[in-house]
Amino acid sequence: MQHLAEACEAIASTTKKLLKTGIVADYLKSRSTDKAAVSAVFLSGRPFPAWEETTLQVGGRSLWQIVAELSGKDEPDLTAAYRRHGDLGAVAGDVLPPRDGQGLSVLEVEGVFREIAKARGPAPKAALVRDLLARATPLEAKYIIKIMTGDLRIGLKESLVEEAIARAFGASPSEVQRANMLVGDIGETLRLAAEGKLSEARMRLFHPLGFMLASPIESPDEALSYFPEAAVEDKYDGIRAQAHVSDGDVKFFSRTRDEITESFPELPVALAGLPQDAVLDGEIVAWEYVQPEHVESDSVGHEHVERALPSTGSGQALPATAAQAAGLPVQSSEATGHARPFSVLQQRLGRKKVSDKMMRDVPVAFLVFDVLYAAGELVLDRPLRERAQILDDLLAAERIIHYRGTESQRKPGQARLLFGDEEEIAAASIIRAPVFRAATPEELEELFAAAQARGNEGLMIKDLNSPYTPGKRGKSWLKMKRELATLDVVVTAVEYGHGKRIGVLSDYTFAVWDTNRDRLVNIGKAYSGLTDAEIAEMTKWFLEHTLEDQGFRRIVEPKIVLEVAFNNMMRSDRHDSGFALRFPRIVRLRPDKSPEEADTIERAHNIYGRQRS
Repeated sequence: MQHLAEACEAIASTTKKLLKTGIVADYLKSRSTDKAAVSAVFLSGRPFPAWEETTLQVGGRSLWQIVAELSGKDEPDLTAAYRRHGDLGAVAGDVLPPRDGQGLSVLEVEGVFREIAKARGPAPKAALVRDLLARATPLEAKYIIKIMTGDLRIGLKESLVEEAIARAFGASPSEVQRANMLVGDIGETLRLAAEGKLSEARMRLFHPLGFMLASPIESPDEALSYFPEAAVEDKYDGIRAQAHVSDGDVKFFSRTRDEITESFPELPVALAGLPQDAVLDGEIVAWEYVQPEHVESDSVGHEHVERALPSTGSGQALPATAAQAAGLPVQSSEATGHARPFSVLQQRLGRKKVSDKMMRDVPVAFLVFDVLYAAGELVLDRPLRERAQILDDLLAAERIIHYRGTESQRKPGQARLLFGDEEEIAAASIIRAPVFRAATPEELEELFAAAQARGNEGLMIKDLNSPYTPGKRGKSWLKMKRELATLDVVVTAVEYGHGKRIGVLSDYTFAVWDTNRDRLVNIGKAYSGLTDAEIAEMTKWFLEHTLEDQGFRRIVEPKIVLEVAFNNMMRSDRHDSGFALRFPRIVRLRPDKSPEEADTIERAHNIYGRQRS
């Protein structure tokens, strides 16, 4: 473990990617295959392979107390060390004393990690962690804690570990990357590379692949400058999700690759029984269901394009430039209902048990817009137009739905859920996200206005010839949206940042005035939008105007006004305003405004009321 920790120190000391890759490659070649495989997982910043659902479940407070106990340092000394370093691992490396006989192998550390994961209750886990850190050298302890907290922070992404494996074992980076994507285990990938068997890697379902990302654009003209043919979809305000389906089993994963199936127990019902294994990409949204009145459907449940184009909200149909020209069928989501604000969906997030009442009160839908794997084949390299046809064929098939011991034949995407003695239909739907085309900025602007009229964020604009590139943000997928609103707010508290912002106060909690303008009520927190120079200048100001030093956090004089933008406003008890902002970003400092000129809670109420409920 000491050799790995020393390699990590060397990696952290350079900003050059080629040098980082070389250090990792040299280290991996110097270890046995078993040690190199475990080290590859650790160098990716996690204690266990990505595909495993194993977690340590050791809290930061527990780690803090163990470091304090082993170091003999009091709270002020530890807090001072945290301010210097910005993470607990570095603090441990600084304050833990060296002792004779210390030193561990990476295999020992991996073994204890698994013991910690199996242990039940905080006390047994803490005992194992305490013994592990006591036996480690200070430098080993530094990186053991960094790995445990998922906070390695040495400028090493998993893609660089993949490149290092290729370099160490004479393989191509693309071969290593593809194998790792299929098996979801960088350690297993290293073993395959060492044995010259990367081509034998097979898809392991129920471990999430990376999500393809979109780049923001400012205008319709910019959007149409990147590619001549575009598929245009609404940008929904839900949570991105990847669905894995195999032999009746269905699991959903978030963009952070966490499993979220338990928050939406009705959705697997609507996907179970697909005729083949599949991995689907889409958006889970809170959904308001309506009963279609005069929509004709074909034999597979797709509403005819000419009768079911999504409405702009005013009764005017969208231009029919979408489906036929793109070679993509269009299904109307508007025929089944519409998406509700994210604040509604938020009630379902993070719940380990969702009641029947919650499913009735906050029904959801999974809007599918891409397929990554089907019929035993990874289809990422296929162009979007081909993947779209694969997806439509897949969703069109009749399938058997199993739920609570019942079995019946359903139309695609429709599930019956039982609530007590009462049966309700369409409590969850799998909806093919409607696709349109725009050849001019005017058509794109019209589609954008229609998407917002339906209560959606904006548009996704995609190159029909593009492959699916997991984890990458390029110009093949574009997103066009506009902020819901901005607020002028007053900074009330600040925190030290992480990474390159260690030592500067870069995370700002901010507030608006209450109804009587006699009290500031916090409404959000933001850390992006200002330049490094602005942050440095504000850090100096906040240090000089601190009302209460809480260590990592400071209560400051409420004199700095910011303009913040955000995508959505939610009811929340996190802040004393009763609201929280979704994706807040600092637009600019407002030195031209006094704190008394900041917005009030009434404006927050007005903005919230304008959102479609």
